[in-house]
Amino acid sequence: MLSNINSPLDIKSLSYRELDSLASEIRKFIIEVVSKTGGHLAPSLGAVELTLAVHKAFEAPRDRIIWDVGHQSYAHKIITGRRERFHTLRQYKGISGFPRRNESEYDVFGTGHSSTSISAGLGIASARDLKNEDFEIVCIIGDGAMTAGMAYEGINQTGFLKKKLIVILNDNHMSISENVGGMSRYLMKISTAPLYNELKGDLWELLGRLPPSLSGRARLAARKLREGIKNLMIPTILFEELGLRYIGPLDGHNIPSLVEAFESVKEIDEPVLIHVLTEKGRGYEPARNNLPLFHGLGPFDIESGEPKKKQGPPTYTHVFGKALCEFAEKNDKVVAITAAMPEGTGLCYFRDRFKERFFDVGIAEQHAVTFASGMAVEGYIPVCAIYSTFLQRGFDQVIHDVALQNIPVVFCLDRAGLVGEDGPTHHGAFDISYLRVIPNMVVMSPKDENELVGMLSLAIGHRKGPIAIRYPRGQGTGSTIKPSRIHIGKGEVLRDGRDGFILAIGSMVYPSIKASDMLKKKGFDVGVFNTRFVKPLDENSILQIAQRTKNIITCEENALSGGFGGAVAEFLVDKHVNVSLLRLGIPDRFIEHGAREILLEKIGLTDKGIAKSIERFLKVDANKDSN
Repeated sequence: MLSNINSPLDIKSLSYRELDSLASEIRKFIIEVVSKTGGHLAPSLGAVELTLAVHKAFEAPRDRIIWDVGHQSYAHKIITGRRERFHTLRQYKGISGFPRRNESEYDVFGTGHSSTSISAGLGIASARDLKNEDFEIVCIIGDGAMTAGMAYEGINQTGFLKKKLIVILNDNHMSISENVGGMSRYLMKISTAPLYNELKGDLWELLGRLPPSLSGRARLAARKLREGIKNLMIPTILFEELGLRYIGPLDGHNIPSLVEAFESVKEIDEPVLIHVLTEKGRGYEPARNNLPLFHGLGPFDIESGEPKKKQGPPTYTHVFGKALCEFAEKNDKVVAITAAMPEGTGLCYFRDRFKERFFDVGIAEQHAVTFASGMAVEGYIPVCAIYSTFLQRGFDQVIHDVALQNIPVVFCLDRAGLVGEDGPTHHGAFDISYLRVIPNMVVMSPKDENELVGMLSLAIGHRKGPIAIRYPRGQGTGSTIKPSRIHIGKGEVLRDGRDGFILAIGSMVYPSIKASDMLKKKGFDVGVFNTRFVKPLDENSILQIAQRTKNIITCEENALSGGFGGAVAEFLVDKHVNVSLLRLGIPDRFIEHGAREILLEKIGLTDKGIAKSIERFLKVDANKDSN
């Protein structure tokens, strides 16, 4: 049937038995494609019936359907006109792994970071009512996203404004790893006590059959009775206390039951939360048996479920995770903090060895930062490992709760720079820019795995204030890990140069060395300086380089706006140093998704691209001199 589904209209006439068959086809199709492209497999497998029920009951795109994060949206993409392009998932110039407004009219709101759907949905509802329009708004949010404060900020105002809004809580007891915290326990308590909801519905229907003169008073008395019953069965119904009518929990794989519930809530003129229970990884045994791995992964073998691993050196994430364990073995003050990403950040090794010193705060980056600061105040050494793109969410806390008080928290920013297939919501393109403006902050980036370990050692021993290390996604260079001492604000000259000098930082050091080799063959003598530190800059070395050559090139895998090159330019201007400066980095636009190598090539940050830009720069400068 799937080959005949080109829009949600095509499923309207299907029977429930046909929809169940279609769900099986969609699962098979998702598995086949993701095995080649990689992607968020387990979440999308768990939401297939839910997706079909939503599109059968509602009239998209007139009715607005908002997917929180977007990890569960593959079936939605397939039945909204993107089936034939689904094989391009996460590929360069293909369809995105997340909802994107410029990709389809059915993607009402772009997502990628969690817990935004309720706030966006309430904004749309408020605009709808101001315009006196009439359509439904459906926000589909996972229970993992319910660990973030923004979800409750949205719920709080939704309950206050009483706008008509439908929130579907897709509860599979997982985010990437198993959910943590009080909300997770609370949802588990609800999901194991469905008797309350059955009793409430039966009682309400029975009282509604009484004569009008009696039913109103009876229902008022029943409300009081209901409060007593629910407090026996479930301590409190939190969502109803916050102003949302609670319905559930429902079987998220029973399409008739879901459609019936969705149709019925259209008649309710107030905010509703429908609690749906689903199974993450449903329909594919390897995914069900290893949910953290199959939450998001690269290409894999369908038969065995084994990832198709690239040959080569370990990843920066792996090296960081193992090194932190070694430092923690020697220093019992070292603690590790993650925001629901133990596997993604490499802290799974720390969790397994030092359980009492490991803290997973859930999807709550702001809390993670301030929590780390509180631990540091009491003499511990908190290592807060968060993806670069997600630390953006805790920017105010980094300033107010850490740097302003000069508290020594170690920030380890994985996935700095371009991350590849996950695209613009996940690229770590801005961390140098947003961290280097903060007083008291030290910002550094290693050229390889060995420097990463050296910088981690430096950071753990640095008790004078906050310090951040940014490093890229993917495999390292294969460098040997050996004891090396790194000093704050000190870089290293890797090769001298007469015609120009590349000041490179982090992942751009080795490409700059190769670019220097290419330029040498063309008659240009260009040096390379591994700057290591964005803040503080190695000012003495940069001044010495400026005295040797008037052509300076900065190279970084960060946004040019406010980045490392900008820091060098500001320093040279402040010191009245007259040089020609070329800044290479990520241009002032959001970079699309695709393989990291392709993206770097497109923006000129490969060895060839760097060499080409520098050659053009040096030739222009030479022409100026000759004129």
